[in-house]
Parts: sequence; structure tokens; C-alpha cells
Amino acid sequence: MAQYELLLPKMGESVAEATVIKWLKQPGDMISLDDTLLEIATDKVDSEVPSPVAGKLISQLYNEDDVVQVGAVIALIETDEVESKPAVAEAQPSPAEPEPAAAATPEENIPGIAQLPETVVPQPAVQQQETTSDRFYSPLVKNIATQEQISTEELDQITGSGADGRLTKDDLLNYLQNGRKNTTQPSAAPAPPSASQPVSPEQPATNKQNLTAPSAKPEVARPAVSISGGDEVIEMDRMGKLIADHMVMSKQTSAHVTSFVEADVTNMVVWREKVKKNFEKRENEKITFTPIFIEAVTKAIKDFPMINVSVNGTSIIRKRDINIGMAAALPNGNLIVPVIKNADQLNLVGLTKAVNDLANRARGSKLKPDDTQNGTFTLTNVGSFGNVMGTPIINQPQVAILAVGTIKKKPAVLETEFGDVIAIRHMMFLSLSYDHRVVNGALGGMFVRRVADYLENWDANREI
Repeated sequence: MAQYELLLPKMGESVAEATVIKWLKQPGDMISLDDTLLEIATDKVDSEVPSPVAGKLISQLYNEDDVVQVGAVIALIETDEVESKPAVAEAQPSPAEPEPAAAATPEENIPGIAQLPETVVPQPAVQQQETTSDRFYSPLVKNIATQEQISTEELDQITGSGADGRLTKDDLLNYLQNGRKNTTQPSAAPAPPSASQPVSPEQPATNKQNLTAPSAKPEVARPAVSISGGDEVIEMDRMGKLIADHMVMSKQTSAHVTSFVEADVTNMVVWREKVKKNFEKRENEKITFTPIFIEAVTKAIKDFPMINVSVNGTSIIRKRDINIGMAAALPNGNLIVPVIKNADQLNLVGLTKAVNDLANRARGSKLKPDDTQNGTFTLTNVGSFGNVMGTPIINQPQVAILAVGTIKKKPAVLETEFGDVIAIRHMMFLSLSYDHRVVNGALGGMFVRRVADYLENWDANREI
């Protein structure tokens, strides 16, 4: 008999950790090759981890809701092989730690928290407060404490609201906002946020501002909710909680502005009606309006590249790649945003296949974690619900999101060489929400107008 160490597999270049959702096999269960052992989640994508060997599950090294680093040993399986070392070495690109890394706290798994990157936080000359304290602090909490010169002894005195009294980021920021009233460190008590230690030249001073920005906002008292006997209390599911946190964080991060344009898309509609049957017969794919919208967006981004950016403190990061996220509704009512990577390098056939593939896998919960990563701009089709227009919330860390409304026949004034006439046309609204910190009204307005121009000037004789 031998023991096989099952590692949490790599799930994409930008995915470093996952949350254990549910164990499908229990210690003592016999498992076959490729049997699903557990379900895991990264941000909004759920995945299954199959067993690479047959045998008996001996132990689970992580519990449900634990956050696990990629490459960590998550289970031990007893196999009939004489030695399991070669198998472990083959599955593990780097030596495993003797003990699994301490699990990150749930708040670190909230979408958008990556805007506070640990790798850019300056390290103090002396490592932060190595003491005999048994209390666990997440890396994010430690980084904020380092910025604010809070000792471990002082951290130990702050009441935590997390599981088992764990100190969360919000607990620490609220503590700083209230003036560190309960501290026993006289030297640290009078230190205001601006007195934190200086940062290195490589680290912009604004990163500290990003970490402590929420503390500058006064807390708004939440109104009491009255519940009567006939009301039903429904707990949010995991994805719903993540989406709620992400939306609130986006509003707190960006100064949202929305610009609207109405477009005459008659040529586009007529063209699609003409080609859709032959296209489906030839490509075995249905062509929808979504790939047409995405093509117009990628062209407009090339015309106005400052829409395709992110913000880091006072620095603007202009993205090289054009990765378009498309908001998709799930059967349970939640939304997910799979991403078409390098969308500008695909023709209309390629975009159609990519859109259909991602939409089908999203509805079937078959998306991979990397399918939702590294988007630079998002398109949401509110018209699919019969809505005329919308004011979408920016998908952080992007700076703009475009909503397209339903296409409706309307009377419209046409300018002809013989004078103005009223005709029935296919009309739709486009609404662009953008981050007014870096995208001003002129840029936002010109961008959405350019997208509309590409749709209005669609070649009705285009070959595909």
C-alpha cells in the first residue's frame, strides 16, 4: 500500500487559490479513477476536482469553506502502488510544504480585493511583530497593520467579527476610523493615517491611500428591517454574496457616469436576417447580435484606447490586450462574466463561436476559472430582457461597461437627397457607464457614439 498526495490543481494563470465548497467523498470511501472528490470555487466559477488515482480516501486536509492555495495537498489517498513518491513529484511542479499554508480568510476571496495587491505593499525594515500570539491574521490585515504601525499586541485587543472571532479587514478599518480608541500602545495611539511609514520609490504613496480609503468615509447607519409573520427570509447563496460585495465595492471605488446614444441599426438587423440561415447551416452555429456588438466595441477601443485601462492609485494602466467580458444570466438568476481573450484578433465567425461556446458553458456551469479572468471591458445586453436601456455598474478593475438595449421598430426621420422623410426603422439605445476619475465626458461620449456609428454603418452586403 502507498499514499498518494492529492494536490489542488492549477486552474489558470491568474488563479492562485480556491474555496472548498463540498466534499463528495468521505474518509474511508473507495474511489475509482476520475471520480469527483470535491467541488471548489474561484470567485464565481465552480469546478470539480477528479481523482487521478484509484484507491481509498484516507483523510481530507481541508474543511468546507476553507481557502486553499494552488499546489497545496488537499487529501491523502491510499493506493495499491508500491511507491507514490514519483506520482506526487509528477503532479507537483514544486516541492510541497511540510504543512499546508494557513487558509486565507473568506473576505480575501471577495472579487475586486485584488486591487489591494500584497506584492506592492512595502515591507518594513523589521518583519512585522513576530510574537507568540496564537491569533491568526490574514496577509491583508497584516499589511494594513504595517502601514498604520499597529503592533501585534494592539491587534490582539481589537474585537473581530469573523469566524471564531477572527479579525477582518473591515474590523481593522473601522477601528482606524474610530481613532484607535481602545489601544494600549501610547506611541501608536496619536498616529494619524498620514503618519504611516514612508514607501519605497517603486511603491506609489497612493497604495496606502487605497488601503485606508474606506476609513475616510463616515459609516451610514443601516435602517432597521421590520419582519412580519408572513415574510420569508431567504439567505443569499455564495455567488449572490460575492456579486453583492463586488457591486458595492465598484460604486465605492469609481465615480460612475453614464452616457446614452440612440442608434439606427436597421442595416445590421436586415443583414443578420439575410445570412443567419446559411450561416447556421455552414458553421453549425447560430449568429446572434452579441458578436456583432463585440466587433463594434473592439473597433471603437482601437480608436479610443484610453477606454481600455485600469487605475492603480494615481497611475493609469493602459492594457495591451482587448479582452471583452460578456455578462451572461445563469438559470439561478445570478450573473457571470466570461471573457473573450484578444477579441480584436477574431473575425466575426470566430467571435460567434467564442460567444456561443462561453454562453453554453456558462449555462451548464462548465466554465473554467480562467474563463472569467483578465477582462478589460464588459458588454451587457439588457435588451435580452426586453429593457430599453440601463445604467450598468462597472466591473472592477475595468473603467467602462456598455449596455445595449432591445431593438425596437420606431418611426424615425431620414435625411434623403429628396428631403426628409419619416420611415419605420430598427432603433436601439446604447448606454456606457464609465469611471469619471480617468474617463471624462468627452472621451466617454465619443466612444459610445463611435460604437453606434459602426453599428449604423453596417454593410448590408457584407460577406461572411
